[in-house]
Amino acid sequence: MTFSLRPTYDDPQLADLVDRLRDYLDGELADHERERGLTHESRLTRADLEPIWRRSRELGFYGIHLPEEYGGQNLTYTQLAALKEEIGASGRVLAHSVLGDMGGPLRAGDILKHATDHQLAKYLLPLVRGERACCFSLTETDAGSDVRSMRTTAVRDGDGYRLTGHKVFSSAGPFADFAIVVARMAGTGEQEGDKPRFSAFLVDLDSPGCRVEDGATPMSGEHIESDIVLDGCHVPAANLLGQEGEGMRIALGRVTTNRLLHCPTVIGATRRAIDLTLDRTRHRKAAGGKPLLSLQAIQHKVADMATEFYAARSMTYAALAALDQGHDAHTEAFMCKLFVAESAFRILDEAVQIHGKEGLTQGNEIEFLFRKIRMFRILTGTSEIQRNGIAKLLAFHA
Repeated sequence: MTFSLRPTYDDPQLADLVDRLRDYLDGELADHERERGLTHESRLTRADLEPIWRRSRELGFYGIHLPEEYGGQNLTYTQLAALKEEIGASGRVLAHSVLGDMGGPLRAGDILKHATDHQLAKYLLPLVRGERACCFSLTETDAGSDVRSMRTTAVRDGDGYRLTGHKVFSSAGPFADFAIVVARMAGTGEQEGDKPRFSAFLVDLDSPGCRVEDGATPMSGEHIESDIVLDGCHVPAANLLGQEGEGMRIALGRVTTNRLLHCPTVIGATRRAIDLTLDRTRHRKAAGGKPLLSLQAIQHKVADMATEFYAARSMTYAALAALDQGHDAHTEAFMCKLFVAESAFRILDEAVQIHGKEGLTQGNEIEFLFRKIRMFRILTGTSEIQRNGIAKLLAFHA
């Protein structure tokens, strides 16, 4: 893999997809955002997103990673990653809705393989078609890294279950029709001397006993999070995903792949930051009237930024290629999440420094990217959790 801030691909299918995606992101989607006056801090509505779901589906991008039976192109992980990188590099506000990250097929992960015919027909196929949207509700205030300490419970009740609890940081919650909720099975676990058991449910967000509340606004300023509050919410038995007690396996079974697939989006955003920084250093004049890039101090900064970017991108795609070949990439996934998060943050920190006052000003894209990238050191598993995972696997294989 060679270094490039606008990569090309030998794979003809992928090259065509990337070209068409870039055209859509920089053309039609950019026009849509401009007409609506959308920024990253806008409070988005379904009216903003649904046209993107439909149009992206028409263009073949929405759910493109899925098997052909679901209308996708059965992409490899490497191919999907290349598209996600372009999403991150585009700078578009609504880019997260093009492949289905925001409430769509990518948000649901591989839940489809656990679904019954009823669940496919009512929930997941409409999701794939861009007719419905979902969020994934696992995290709680006191159950983040240690998700098994969650307090949300599910109690058997006649032909279904009663769910009670409070989920936070449910991304896409403001736009979702249903949530994939993981809950502790009440009446089992410690009381019986066994480990707690968890189950996963499809929960309609307009059900009695279910409230969707505004979630905390993250430092990125995006209004994409919700709290899901359950107060004895009845969920039919037909909405149980898999079997009782399989909820945590279903939830965490997507982690290795998802951990890796978050990295290309961040790599794309970092690529965007380097591109903007190089543009600034070429055109901004330093004292004496020479371009910033003529100064050795600036040259060294951008050289380090580009080198870290290349290392992060190379290791991520190497791990994805291993997944495509059927290899276990648990260690590599931990390493990629750690290195991409930390190196991207260092790159954005330098980008802010080079942009000076503009890099500190709200409304400047570099300032937004800095806030956005800083979150990745915590989201989807903190850097400390990644180090724990690496150390544990190294000890196991020693």
